[in-house]
Amino acid sequence: MSDERDGVPSDPIAASLYEVDSSDPRSELVDRSGLSPEAIGQIGRLMASLSALREVEQEVSDASQRYMRLSAQDMRALHYLIVAKNRAEVATPGMLAAHLGISAASTTKLLNRLERGGHIVRNVHPADRRAFAIEVTRETEVSAMQTVGRQQSKRFHAAARLSPEERETVIRFLDDMAAELSLEGAEWASDGTE
Repeated sequence: MSDERDGVPSDPIAASLYEVDSSDPRSELVDRSGLSPEAIGQIGRLMASLSALREVEQEVSDASQRYMRLSAQDMRALHYLIVAKNRAEVATPGMLAAHLGISAASTTKLLNRLERGGHIVRNVHPADRRAFAIEVTRETEVSAMQTVGRQQSKRFHAAARLSPEERETVIRFLDDMAAELSLEGAEWASDGTE
């Protein structure tokens, strides 16, 4: 019999997605022999919380793209350019290409699209007359900051509510998880071009 919340039957499979005993019942992936059932359950709840965070981040990203009428890559580029402007740093096409991990040709297409949309301007680089400096327009900066930026900034409050020691624990945990999850050395993930 399934549990019901707000008149909607719960999905026992979805509710178990992050329980290691459901995902790996024979301990083929995770050796949990030294952990109590309580610890295993708590780790499952932690994994479910990370999943909920990813889902909310994706919802915010999707809504941001719809609102700004831009792609995820366009939004990343604008974020980079807003930070460059706030720091009084000159952003170049090459810097943007490196940040986004795209080719010079793809960067040119991206910049052309953003310029046509009135989101950026290209100026002559102040120190190198052969290069361009890219700057976000004031209108796009204000629009992004008052909507997407305001929503994203709420993360700060969650972090601020933690004690310094708790923040260090979370930082260590997230850095460790990123290192564990890294695709470095995962041959199955290689695109075969190496």
